[in-house]
Amino acid sequence: MTAARSVAGSSYMHWAKTQSVSRFNLATSGLGNLSIRDLRVSLDDLELTYGGYGYEPLLQMIAERYRVDTKSIVTTAGTSFANHLAMAALFQPDEEILFEEPAYEPMLATARYLGADVKRFQRRFEDGFRVLPEEIEPCVTDRTRLIVITNLHNPSGVLTDQETLKQVGEIARRVGARVLVNEVYLETLFEASPQTSFHLGDHFVVTSSLTKAFGLSGLRSGWILAEPELARRMWLLNDVFSATQVHSGERLSVVALRQIDEIAARAKELMDRNRALLNAFLDTRDDLETVRPEFGTVMFPRLRSGETAESLCQLLREKYETTVVPGRFFERPRHFRIGIAGETKVLEAGLERLGQALDEIR
Repeated sequence: MTAARSVAGSSYMHWAKTQSVSRFNLATSGLGNLSIRDLRVSLDDLELTYGGYGYEPLLQMIAERYRVDTKSIVTTAGTSFANHLAMAALFQPDEEILFEEPAYEPMLATARYLGADVKRFQRRFEDGFRVLPEEIEPCVTDRTRLIVITNLHNPSGVLTDQETLKQVGEIARRVGARVLVNEVYLETLFEASPQTSFHLGDHFVVTSSLTKAFGLSGLRSGWILAEPELARRMWLLNDVFSATQVHSGERLSVVALRQIDEIAARAKELMDRNRALLNAFLDTRDDLETVRPEFGTVMFPRLRSGETAESLCQLLREKYETTVVPGRFFERPRHFRIGIAGETKVLEAGLERLGQALDEIR
């Protein structure tokens, strides 16, 4: 019997759109949105309409950046839709997939909406939220069709190295499964960024976009990397979802990619400065314990005492005009996620208020 699809949507995205905005917003996980004025663009760069399977100049620029063939690229409306389209092509309803925990809720909600039989493997705080192949292997069965990982991990920001991913790939290969890796945060390593896991083998499928590291979420410029026959199937499946891409967004994405080194340099400077600020704050708090990744845009502190962080998050929002993401959206209620990719002055003021709220609940 085919699993009934839930239409509840994403509880996290609903919260983010309706309750995350505040005077001091530390809930966002990507670089603050650039404006059209931040790009050197003119109307001559734009057109409204284009048909076909991908805009060739954009495909070429993505291919050069990741050293892949254009036949392995499927462009999409952001990473969220890339995840949806990839999963829709990678398993059938009632087939088993193995998903990390804690997980990014919208991606998990998509898998469940598509009817997956979702099993879980743990990424534990005590292990630094690392992916442990020995944790995955006992969870894999002959029914497993897909293993899903975020890299960098959302919500902790922890990097999974290539050797670990290779081991996960071997586990998947033995049962005829694929590995889906959401790499949207991997670009925040900037010049230290490792090569995409897509190069580890045809059983790897990768999603990403220009959103998190570069502040270009408004372009909805995402993509999937998959072996050519699978990529072709995804293009054909996309015909029933969105038919054609938003061509003005494709054109603007090409403009942005031509300027990406300059955008990345500004972003790295900001994140390095803000990460130092957050680490200095955490050094002063004996009521928090935190895995502190070297890269990325987020950290995921945990209260040393208490059952949940809900009262903290509520107090912080209502009295101190500051928001962080409650850990319940990532299946870890004692935690909260804090972003470092916004304006430095906002982060400074928000951290001061977070300290005051922590002192008050103590």
